[in-house]
Amino acid sequence: MSKNTKRTSDNMASLAAETLSNPHSSAIAKSLAASALAQSGTDKQTSAEMEEKAGKALQSDQYSGPTKSLAASVLAQANKERGR
Repeated sequence: MSKNTKRTSDNMASLAAETLSNPHSSAIAKSLAASALAQSGTDKQTSAEMEEKAGKALQSDQYSGPTKSLAASVLAQANKERGR
C-alpha cells in the first residue's frame, strides 16, 4: 500500500494546539486537531475514521474556517490508495 509522506505544517500544528486548549472548541474541531498534531513530525497517516470525519466537516456549513483548515490538513495526510 502506498505511503503518504505529507506532514502537518508548523502553522497547522500551532492552530491544532490552540484548538485543543480552547474550552470553546467543538468536539469535532478537537478531534481533527488531535489527529493533525499526532501527524506532526511523524510518518503517521490519517485513519479511515478521521478521513470520514474530515470529509463531513469540509462539506458542512456548520463548521468554522479553522475547523475546515484542520480537516483539510488531516485529509491531505490520508492514504491515497484507500480512496480508490
